[in-house]
Parts: sequence; structure tokens; C-alpha cells
Amino acid sequence: MTKCKTCGQEIKVEKTIQKIPAKTLIWGKISDKKLTWDEAKEWCKQQGAGVRVASLFSGCGGGDLGLRGDFSFLGKYYPALGFDLVWANELEPIAAETYGKNVGKEIVVGDIIKIKSNEVPDHDLLVGGFPCQSFSMVGRRRGFNDPRGQLYLEMVRILKAKKPAAFIAENVKGLVSIHGGEALRIIKRDFEKVGYKVSYKVLNASHYGVPQKRERVFIIGTRLDKSLPEFSFPEAPYTIVPLGKVIEPHASVEKKYYFSARALAGLRKANKAFNKGRAQFLDRPCNTVSTHLAKVSLNGTDPVLLVTKNVYRRLTPREAARVQSFPEDFEFSGTDGKKYIQIGNAIPPVLMWNVAKEVMSQIFNDGHILKKETERDNVSHSVKKHSAGKGSVLIPA
Repeated sequence: MTKCKTCGQEIKVEKTIQKIPAKTLIWGKISDKKLTWDEAKEWCKQQGAGVRVASLFSGCGGGDLGLRGDFSFLGKYYPALGFDLVWANELEPIAAETYGKNVGKEIVVGDIIKIKSNEVPDHDLLVGGFPCQSFSMVGRRRGFNDPRGQLYLEMVRILKAKKPAAFIAENVKGLVSIHGGEALRIIKRDFEKVGYKVSYKVLNASHYGVPQKRERVFIIGTRLDKSLPEFSFPEAPYTIVPLGKVIEPHASVEKKYYFSARALAGLRKANKAFNKGRAQFLDRPCNTVSTHLAKVSLNGTDPVLLVTKNVYRRLTPREAARVQSFPEDFEFSGTDGKKYIQIGNAIPPVLMWNVAKEVMSQIFNDGHILKKETERDNVSHSVKKHSAGKGSVLIPA
């Protein structure tokens, strides 16, 4: 087996003819269609594969994995959507190492402020979960008074220079309310100034099949001069996954993840009014996991697990990764502490996949919103039928 260089689909080599197995197709059904190598590449291009993506603040790659697709979580397969990650940037070397092992090798390690706009390749979609600490409750909501609160301007700079068709930005829910909503109004205005129609909405990850009540604001823009439609956020499918689905049997978890008797004693002495460690219910989604998991305390507000009466433990890195909807084969670099930071900073892949599917459908299908799934034509499609040109796609059901 080999892989198509355009979309990454597996292609079976049969002497001088390549055949794309039906089970690997995400764009249509051509199980009996035999293609030469050049025909296979052209077919992929005609299906919309190759919408070029540049990624800023990429972290360990949770958001970019969701964009790319082709992963499984809790037995459900999330197919590739036709995005081609051509460039990514991350400041932290450990997170970039994780990204390289799991998502793609095209990642530049360094400060985006020091990277010139002409060093970023041309692309059709810019994505970035710009640093959120300045707008979060945990970060004391310093907003624009914190230098990190200005980093969204690096996205604005790249958008102005490269003029991609669209962008996706992501941040904490607090961005909507900090300073009475003025911070978001300023950010929205700055995106609009460089030629984009902007939509935003707070999404709850637990409504999209992620076992976590993580709320994040997604900001999506489309270029005014390309006559593209303003993005419309779809209704969530409300696929609720309880925490118990991703938790290991307590007896199999190493003792280092258990809180000591001393920690429990500290909990008992703490101020009764303090918001203590949040023991999670296994029959509902988890509270938001953050970078604090490495230092989680029974006197803090981060999620913990009650094993038996007066026995508590923290989530293991793998459990935390599952809470964020990372697939089982996603490998994190670094110590447990570094893993927790990467996981806590990430965009849940399953949530991003759902957003990216709509972005592909609404924006990159020649700027027209596709019909509802029930109205889609699911018959076999020939190469000739899908020769509408660049950006023409058929989104998988």
C-alpha cells in the first residue's frame, strides 16, 4: 500500500494501475474505478482535497488533527475533510515535538512575532487558538494589559498579508464577557478591518461528543472581496458522552496519581466556603480540564475523581487526553507535567472536526452551503462529474 501525496488516502498498487479501495473513500463511491497514479491525484484534487491551511499557536496539534480528520475516538471514525496542512507554528518545543509525531512535520518552532509574513506560505485557511490566559478566569482576565492578549494581532497581520479565503480563531468563553464584551468587539473589528466578515459563537464541547463541558468561543471570518457567505454556526448534535466512558478502572491506576493522606487532611482544614476539588460524576461529561492538572489540588477547582470514601485521585495523562477527545494512538512527548500542559491547552479534536466540516461545506464548496445530509446524492460519482474546479468538494456524511 502507498498513500496519495495529495490527500493521504491509501492506494493499492496493481502493477501499473492503482486502485483506491472503497473502504478508504470519504468523498464518494467508486469502488470499481481503477485509476492511474496521475488520475488518482487529479481525482483527489477535484474532490476538494488540498484546501491549504496555515496554523498559528498550533500547540500539540489537537485543533489541527481535527481539521485533518482521519482519526477515531471511542469507536467512531472522523474522516478526512480535504484540508491540507501546509505550515504550522508553535513556540514550545515539546508541544511541537508532539505535533510532529502525530499531525505533520511542517511545523516551525519559534515566536510568531519574529516570523515575517512572507515566510508563511500561501494558504486558503488560517487557523489559530491564540493564547487564552489573558482572557480566562484562571489568568485573572488581564486582557489586553497582558502582552499575550495582543497575540491575536499576529493572526490579523498574516491575514492582511496573505489574504486567505477564511480563518478560524478559538479562545476561552471569557473573551465574550471580559470588559463588558469590549475585548471581543475590538478583536472582531480588527479582523473586519483587514477585509473579513466575522461570526462568532460559544460552543460547548460536550454537545459534540467530547466527554467534557469545555466552552470555547469560535471566531470565523470569510473574505469580503470573494463574495463568500457569512459563516452560519449549525445546531449542535448534542451527542453526550459521560466521563465514565474514558476512565480506567481505579485498581489499574498507579498510586502516584492518588492524593496522599496529608492532602486529604488539608482539605478537611480548608475554609468551608472555598470551592474545593471537584469530584466528578461518571455519568455526565467532565468539567473543563486545564494546564493545572499536573498540580491539581483537593483545595482547587480542577476536576478530580472520588475512588472510595476519603480516597481521591487525579486524571492520568491518558485519561485527560481522552477527556479532550484525543485518539488512543496520539503520543505525547515529555514528562507527565508537560503532557498535562499540552493536553490542557489543546482544542478538542472532535470539536474542531465538527467546526471544520461546516467550514469546508459552507465556505470551500464554491461558497455555497451544501444541502442537508438527507438531501445529498449518495450515488456513485465519476471523476468527470466532479470536475467543477478548485474548491469543489463533497462533504462526507
